[in-house]
Amino acid sequence: MIRLGLTMYEARAYLALIKRDEYAAAQLASAAGIPRQRIYDVLDGLVRRQLATTRPGRVTSYRAVAPTQAVGLLLDEQRETLSQQEQLAHHLAESLTPTWSQGRDHTDPIDYIEVLRDPRTITSRFTTIQRNARYEVLCFAKPPFISLPSASAETLRMIRRLTRSGGCVRSVYTCDALDDPTTLDSLLNFANAGEGIRVTDELPLKLVIADQARVLFGMTDPVADADSTTALVIEHPALAITLREAFTTIWDKAEPLDKAVAAR
Repeated sequence: MIRLGLTMYEARAYLALIKRDEYAAAQLASAAGIPRQRIYDVLDGLVRRQLATTRPGRVTSYRAVAPTQAVGLLLDEQRETLSQQEQLAHHLAESLTPTWSQGRDHTDPIDYIEVLRDPRTITSRFTTIQRNARYEVLCFAKPPFISLPSASAETLRMIRRLTRSGGCVRSVYTCDALDDPTTLDSLLNFANAGEGIRVTDELPLKLVIADQARVLFGMTDPVADADSTTALVIEHPALAITLREAFTTIWDKAEPLDKAVAAR
């Protein structure tokens, strides 16, 4: 209950309240191990959040609402808080973007190229690209998956956000991705959320294209360890559009996910 937003004393008070029909404040303080001087503030907080009710009398008594109702109210509070934070983040990004753009007027000629080698950094950059996409995300995906399934929740949010606003999310996976039950379960969840998914035998590389302007692709290092991967992030519309044409060619030849799963 603390993780859902209650203070330690509020959680103690609620858990004590559900053990009997009602309590006077002094009785509850003793039962819950809460200092007498704090109990009224704690109860006022529970009543204000509709987790407890009062019954007037010579001595006011307190009752807990049903746990299912209480948990639902706490979840509603968490959703409202998250919604407010998302709005704040959106406004913050909008307000900072002009300053950021001005700061890029004097840049090195190749500042639009970013080289990544750490898997965690690659995963983080991939997540950021998804989060900032405005209308389209296209992917080539093949094992090993650095971010799947750990980033499934973030991917699902991106898919729902873009598809609800009329955007598009499409991915082509290699067939061996279907061999892993966890990966397959994630793919089915993505498809149910609105992502277009197709399957092919081979893919030349891992690739993400966002909004026909931003590209992330990974390449196995031919000199270093075969498992070593270097990723490039390039913000260049001409390159993004060219790679989008390559994506479309492979997409058109790939097999829809439902048919590939049925065949296996």
